[in-house]
Amino acid sequence: MTGRVGELAAFPSNGRRVIFYLYYDPRGEVDDYVLYKLERLRPFAEHIFVVVNGELTPAAHERMATVSDTIWQRENVGFDVWGYKKALEEFGRDRLADYDELLLMNYTWFGPVNPFEPIFERMDAQKLDFWGMTEHGEQTPNPFTRTGKLHAHIQSHWISVRRSMFLSDEWAEYWDTMPPIVSYTDSILSHESKFTHHFREAGFTVDIAYKRRDYSTWHPAFYDAEALLDDGCPVLKRRPFFHDPLLVDRHAIIPRRFLEKADSLGYPTELILQNMARDAQPKVLNTNAAMLEIMPDVDISYDPESPLRIAVMIHIFYVELADELLGAAANLPSDYDVYITTTDDDRAAAIQQIIDDRADPKLQRSEIRVLPSNRGRDIGAFFVGMADVLRARDYDVIFKIHSKKTVQEGANAGDLFRRHQLVNLLNSPGYAANLVALFQQHPDLGLAYAPTLHIGYPTLGRGWFDNKEAAREMADELGIRVPFDEPTPLAPYGCMFAFRPESLSLLTDPEWEYDDYPLPTEHIDGSIAHVQERLFSYAAAELGYHTRTVATTRYAAISHTSLEYKLDRMSANVPGYAEEQISTLDRSGTFIGGGPAGYVMAYTKLRHPRIYPAVRAVYRPVRAVYRPMRRAYWLAKSVVDPRVRRYRREQALAALETAETTGEAPQTTAEEPETRVP
Repeated sequence: MTGRVGELAAFPSNGRRVIFYLYYDPRGEVDDYVLYKLERLRPFAEHIFVVVNGELTPAAHERMATVSDTIWQRENVGFDVWGYKKALEEFGRDRLADYDELLLMNYTWFGPVNPFEPIFERMDAQKLDFWGMTEHGEQTPNPFTRTGKLHAHIQSHWISVRRSMFLSDEWAEYWDTMPPIVSYTDSILSHESKFTHHFREAGFTVDIAYKRRDYSTWHPAFYDAEALLDDGCPVLKRRPFFHDPLLVDRHAIIPRRFLEKADSLGYPTELILQNMARDAQPKVLNTNAAMLEIMPDVDISYDPESPLRIAVMIHIFYVELADELLGAAANLPSDYDVYITTTDDDRAAAIQQIIDDRADPKLQRSEIRVLPSNRGRDIGAFFVGMADVLRARDYDVIFKIHSKKTVQEGANAGDLFRRHQLVNLLNSPGYAANLVALFQQHPDLGLAYAPTLHIGYPTLGRGWFDNKEAAREMADELGIRVPFDEPTPLAPYGCMFAFRPESLSLLTDPEWEYDDYPLPTEHIDGSIAHVQERLFSYAAAELGYHTRTVATTRYAAISHTSLEYKLDRMSANVPGYAEEQISTLDRSGTFIGGGPAGYVMAYTKLRHPRIYPAVRAVYRPVRAVYRPMRRAYWLAKSVVDPRVRRYRREQALAALETAETTGEAPQTTAEEPETRVP
């Protein structure tokens, strides 16, 4: 027999509702999506009681106070379950008795994407004890325990409870006997997956606004978000935007469609991207939200009635590339200024002559700065030589380009590297107009640049190279807490990109000096310039600005076919789905550069993990002997093989010409094999 208090009833026409809103942010900030949500919940609640797990900054507390009646901060322990438990104790049973409905919700969703009015009208009319927004289906075995059953249950981001239940003895006992919650699994097993079944078995009446049986999966809020929105659901969960892209891919979940659907329904999607930029790994967000913009060479989106203030910063060491760079800048759709840095007066004079000869009509102002030092090359010129312009905030968008030559690589790879960056920024007047339009349309867009280069370079899978630990140290010093991507960062390799100046303030406001940067001959991985190159998008994300990668249709065709073929070949001997493939490779461990013995080690770890420690104990001393022998072999081969001698001679001459003629030594952009024979 149920312990219901009073009669089963609909929500009264003059009823009173209290909302407990559980909130957590590791920075103690309050993003705009929270304010937007609570403002629109206000007509449906007499009291909004915000439960903060952790701390709020004074500014965040003030912002939250504008949309709530009570802000109660507590120690961040016990996840949302103990947040609700302790909040109920704080609020008090007698005080709660003055209300007709208690709504427990948390911060893990965006909304209202669809209006709240229809859902409250529909559910208020029903005679029930409790109800939820969405439902998680039953699973056998329980995926958390591998045994038994995970009961179908209301998802904890929205549970509404009527007074007939929250005044009952069963309700009091449920919370009084709640065990300590020390993990996410505890919160699922001890509350979320238990709550619905527990009170249904106790005789209380429940309903779900959007039932699982009406959708294709056991977890509609994650897998069927677009269908839920089509049916009027006001809730869009955050998880699809930051979850593992391999699982998202495995189940053909397309979060970009969720964004587009939310936008079509009138929800300001910049609220989603602002929050996700700070909380998600940038490359994960870029992947899940499909934030690669492939744009035509015909203007389809630029608004000439709202021109932006644009500047182009160009570092020119190789004067022979100046005309190409200035020509790219001339593709911009409106007036712009140019700031040029170079290394000596002769170069400056030659560059000025090129500017005069071109007479680009939209170029309003040009300034050439001869730098006192070439330390850091284009990065030193950017952070030190252009510091005053970066901090002045006189421009809406700045393009950073430079006279890139990758002389240590073959002609094909080096030329592709330069064109890859420049063409995907300023390919043509129409294309450049479409890129600038992205900044017009998205006030939270921080940077735009070419996708990660993968043709001719082993960038994928190791894009951090030797810069990751130094990047972590710099991020800590600058207050960048955005999670790092694995294994490759979202970064503008080669350092040509368009950006909103305020988005990079965490990187550009510090007083960098030329002495912070290496000499051109020391411009290698691990140096400050290479570290900063990998932090641009992370610095912008910390401030709520997202990154979009951009590409021409021609480049997209070249890149996609190459990627497809490489993936096809690499997938031939591993399980079919990428999620399974990566799991297999991760379990096998790294065997890069290990040769046959490395493959033996990988196979043993994957197939025979019990004997792996013994094999490893033998492998290490064998490797210590094998590697010197291999180096000796290649050294001997370089003496007798004319192809190797010719290749080394050509490389040495190229390096000598670089060092003596230009004053710049080759950059190190990738791990080189010990011997490369053309």
